Amino acid sequence: MSPKQKQISIRAIFGALFLALWLAALDQTVVSTALPTMVGDLGGLSYLSWVVTAYLLTSTVSGPLYGKFGDLYGRKIVLQVAIAVFLVGSALCGLAQNMVQLIAFRALEGIGGGGLMVITIAVIGDLIPPRERGRYQGFFGAVFGVATIVGPLVGGFFVDHLSWRWIFYINLPTGILAMAVIAAVLPAGSARRRHAIDYIGAILLTAALSAAILFTGLGGTAFPWGAPIMLGLVAVAVAATLAFIAIELRAREPILPMTLFANRNFAVASGVGLIVGLSLFGAVTFLPIYLQVVKGVSPTSSGLLLMPMMLGMLATSVISGRIISRFGRYKLFPILGTATMTFGLAALSLLALESNDWQTAIDALWLGLGMGMVMQVLIIAVQNSVDYEHLGVATSGTMLFRSLGGALGVALFGAIFANGLHAQLAGPGMEFLASVIPSAVRGLPPNLHEEYITAVMLALRPVFLVAAAISALGFVLTWMLREYPLREGAPAEGMGESFAMPRDATSLEELERIITLLLARENRWRLYADLAARAGIELPAPELWMLARLGERAPLTLSSLSAELEIPQGELEAPLRALRARGIAEEKQNGELELTALGTSMRDRVVAARRTGLSDTLARWRPEQHPDVLALIEGMAQALTSDLPAPQAA
Repeated sequence: MSPKQKQISIRAIFGALFLALWLAALDQTVVSTALPTMVGDLGGLSYLSWVVTAYLLTSTVSGPLYGKFGDLYGRKIVLQVAIAVFLVGSALCGLAQNMVQLIAFRALEGIGGGGLMVITIAVIGDLIPPRERGRYQGFFGAVFGVATIVGPLVGGFFVDHLSWRWIFYINLPTGILAMAVIAAVLPAGSARRRHAIDYIGAILLTAALSAAILFTGLGGTAFPWGAPIMLGLVAVAVAATLAFIAIELRAREPILPMTLFANRNFAVASGVGLIVGLSLFGAVTFLPIYLQVVKGVSPTSSGLLLMPMMLGMLATSVISGRIISRFGRYKLFPILGTATMTFGLAALSLLALESNDWQTAIDALWLGLGMGMVMQVLIIAVQNSVDYEHLGVATSGTMLFRSLGGALGVALFGAIFANGLHAQLAGPGMEFLASVIPSAVRGLPPNLHEEYITAVMLALRPVFLVAAAISALGFVLTWMLREYPLREGAPAEGMGESFAMPRDATSLEELERIITLLLARENRWRLYADLAARAGIELPAPELWMLARLGERAPLTLSSLSAELEIPQGELEAPLRALRARGIAEEKQNGELELTALGTSMRDRVVAARRTGLSDTLARWRPEQHPDVLALIEGMAQALTSDLPAPQAA
């Protein structure tokens, strides 16, 4: 395959992976603004949280398993299966005729969605060379973040202009296109790794969470709290949790290693992550209820009013990431972030029937600003405090808790809302109001309309009060984080990490990802000056770049070098001419360019300088004790010095 054909193939694969990740990320939030209409159409507001929880729960639990399946059977076939499961679940969701069907099909859709996210990130690591991987990872992180931001708006648009069922139907052509491209151009791959898949742990975790969710969702509404079935659910939740802990202590490759909780920062970060996930999905799920049912705005308008929260989260995640990367301190941000989150949730609890729409948007903005300061810091704190052996599982474990927080938070808030609504509408002749869809609220007689929206408002208030109290607990927890100063150049991912890009990576893969992020951040001419100073070489940036480029290749002509680098010959001539004048490079009679003995020696010094710099940056993980890390540093030192951006791109 020629370089041009290979480039076209990579772009096609990249496009298909983009579509797959977009589908999975969008489905986490796209239903939020459509929920009032969906559950009103199929069976009542009391069950709305289950539609979100079912997807979050199954996608969270299945994600780590997909990572192992990809290693065992190959990424291509596993990704195709994940897309197929996701599409079947989407089609069935669109066809659902009652709430039980919709919840079950959302769970099926989540099983596929968990694979889409994990395998997509893994495929990037397989196919994209280190010099470009940071850029691709950053772009995919942005995709995840943008999907989270626009999801509520997209859902509202479909409800207003088509039907809530199109939220699911629209996945079909997009997913089929992604599957067709993956089938045609994604290589099957031959590398395989043996794994001991923790099936029992996954089943027990799912059972414990499902029992807890059913208990909160059914208690006080479908069954009395003391009913035998409710007590049975409590017993199942407790027994499954204890069995899960016992299994994880003995499993060869546990989903969540219990030994990690001995690390203070991991335990604290997991607790705070749980609270952040709870706050995010709780607000995204229940704010549209207030806006559409109480205030009477359209689904599209409610999506627009949620945008300040998402944009605030984006802004502070990017800003805090840059500040952390520059100064190497991070503890202040989760403290300020959880305090701001608590303030925003408390403000939302004060919303009333007469509150203005702009007040809702401002309160949501406060919540988003707070969450953005917390999310990526949790990953940084954990990675900076665990040993190399635990780097991979600690990172994925922190993300697992964030996702579990979303599932449990929506279930908890759903139970509070459902019980409150049930209590408010318990009077004679009032029960039917629980099934009224938002579009029909304004058609109610004035007295019933007033009672209905008052009941919904009173049921929503404790939701935000409890969320504020839990967020305040997160504020207390953040003070317990131990801050280990980051070394200069330590990466903070910004949007990609803040919006929880799920992955199931080994410690070596996670370390390689961190290095590629450093590469993406270091695309500045300043890096050349630093390398030159460390290596004791006095060369301007363009000439140092050309020195690295020539040193990585066999002798070749200027035209072939231009074609390979995809840079016009005219832009290469000046640094080449300077290197030849200095005796660093030479042009043979056949036009081939190569380094002289002096040039080869200088490039070796640059590689050695880069190797030393990487070793210093990764010193907290003791690379000298791990041969695989030393090999990674050696390989990346070569790639990072030879694959720096062209002068005009700096």
